[in-house]
Amino acid sequence: MKVAVMGAGAVGCYYGGMLARAGHEVVLIGRSSHVEAFRRGGLRLQAQTFDETLQVAASTEASAAAGAQLVLFCVKSTDTESAGEQLKPHLAPGTLVLTLQNGVDNAERLRGVLQPVEVAAAVVYVATEMAGPGHVRHHGRGELVIEPSTRSAAVADALRAAAVPTEVSDNVRGALWAKLILNCAYNAMSAIAQVPYGRMVRATGVTDVMRDVVDECLAVAAADGVAVPGNVDAAVRRIAETMSQQYSSTAQDLARGKASEIDHLNGYVVKRGAALGVKTPANRVLHTLVRLVETTRSDVER
Repeated sequence: MKVAVMGAGAVGCYYGGMLARAGHEVVLIGRSSHVEAFRRGGLRLQAQTFDETLQVAASTEASAAAGAQLVLFCVKSTDTESAGEQLKPHLAPGTLVLTLQNGVDNAERLRGVLQPVEVAAAVVYVATEMAGPGHVRHHGRGELVIEPSTRSAAVADALRAAAVPTEVSDNVRGALWAKLILNCAYNAMSAIAQVPYGRMVRATGVTDVMRDVVDECLAVAAADGVAVPGNVDAAVRRIAETMSQQYSSTAQDLARGKASEIDHLNGYVVKRGAALGVKTPANRVLHTLVRLVETTRSDVER
């Protein structure tokens, strides 16, 4: 099938690259620096068990998604509506748009823009980074959990055939919250200290703060009627064990002077907690500190 990746960063390039490696027609839509590299030398996908360069189409324009049966929607949460508006004129009614984003409400927001095109949420568990223009480096994991839709089962089959472990789940809302909790526990502190997960959790007091953050998230989720699946404490510990060298996406954003998604992570928990009458002081502090770092760096650059 033809697959378009809207937002060809580390996550989009990894999953787009895995599908291209399996023989699908993939077009990467992203920033000009990466698009030029893709056109010049292909996509270098450096995984844990292979290092290959794949020939893929690339464009800076959303119109390149025309004719795609599947769109992997991988833009920052802050850009969901604007990127959806760019895509909308180029999508056929039978296209499935799969959101591979941080946060819990992107699919709902995108449906408001793209109707009647079908949108399904996906929960992403992967450690990747853009090591340079046109070069994605995979550090670990790679599972997807997909929301049911008319095409989710077929897409899941294609992803599994491309060596991407994929599950279709009736509780994607809960799975999205489970991922949100992991992000809230790790992203802000990794960003503020600019350290990878394994080193971060060994610092004095960090695991206690993570426990406070997780407890607040679970309280907000419960108040919101969300059933968070699995053993959250074990999942939090597993991140540091399986992604010890990974810097959070928020850390990578701050290191590059980019705006982060913190408003849709700890900031979302704070906002939702306030609406539901649940106090979230640990999440509030982390959200405030990351926003302070962003503001301070922006002021310095000006």
